[in-house]
Amino acid sequence: MKLPLFSQLRSSALKLFDRNTRQTVEQAVEQAMDTLRQHQSSLPVIDLNSLLQPAPVAKVPRDAHFIEGSYSNHAGSRQYKLYVPACYHGQPMPLLVMLHGCTQDPDDFAAGTQMNQLAEENQYFVLYPAQSPAANQAKCWNWFNAIDQQRGQGEPSIIAGMTAQVMAEYPVVKEQVYVAGLSAGGAMAVIVGTLYPELFAAVGVHSGLPYGSAQDLPSALSAMKRGASSMAVASAPASQPIIVFHGDSDTTVNPRNGEQVMAQRLLPQHGQAEIRSGDVPNGHRYTRTTHTGANGKPLGEHWLVHGAGHAWFGGSANGSYTDARGPNASREMLRFFRTVR
Repeated sequence: MKLPLFSQLRSSALKLFDRNTRQTVEQAVEQAMDTLRQHQSSLPVIDLNSLLQPAPVAKVPRDAHFIEGSYSNHAGSRQYKLYVPACYHGQPMPLLVMLHGCTQDPDDFAAGTQMNQLAEENQYFVLYPAQSPAANQAKCWNWFNAIDQQRGQGEPSIIAGMTAQVMAEYPVVKEQVYVAGLSAGGAMAVIVGTLYPELFAAVGVHSGLPYGSAQDLPSALSAMKRGASSMAVASAPASQPIIVFHGDSDTTVNPRNGEQVMAQRLLPQHGQAEIRSGDVPNGHRYTRTTHTGANGKPLGEHWLVHGAGHAWFGGSANGSYTDARGPNASREMLRFFRTVR
């Protein structure tokens, strides 16, 4: 639970001492708290416990492997984890690349989205690139940097190269490679899919932003708050199918961004839209808009989840930024990816 900063500092500090010294320490803490209370209105709300506790470790079934690796090129290097399911016995399988959000890591993202469990059910490899704190202190993918929006440059080249490396090491079905992400990872999934359409057959975006929606940090913050005021155009607009999830109560990334992601991807194509409403038992209502081409093939899906904020829908509380009351984004993404073969 998130509490005011000074309350968390007090409770966390006292836990570090035994009863014999706690009274003296408590007096010192109270003096510090008095100073903090004077500035309470300007203090942020921080989940201090989440900073102190280690990230959750995704459970791995017997005979499955969650392998650590790394990839380097001229743009830099990044670590990753690759999930090889227990159902793998040398047969060709699809590959899903999952890009985590800010402050997350592969273990946390895997635990929250439960994508490894679904990989067992659906026979997938799952690749989790890890953002380096050296590249971004909050471990956000740098979707707002101009260099990281170009083919053959920056983080997109690293993610694409890492994907190609895994494809060279394992029997991946080349026509069934997909990329998805949350928040900053969702924005980077749009970028990577746009720049490497020959590599990724479809894109999944959860609470993300459109391609070229920012060129620096100020424009990134503006886009997150209000939606993109302008969007760069890729030299070769991508046409892969895309599935988008966004909460209409998201105060971190304005839901207008989800609409813009869809509009940007559908712009060069003409299709028919069908709108349906639904609800999750004891959970959120949602509006699902499907776009289908003249040939009957799916172009995209937009899931607007009512009353939901900035979290992975249908996720597990074992990971951060999840909302179990929403439609299961992980299952729906895999279902959508199967329809675009």
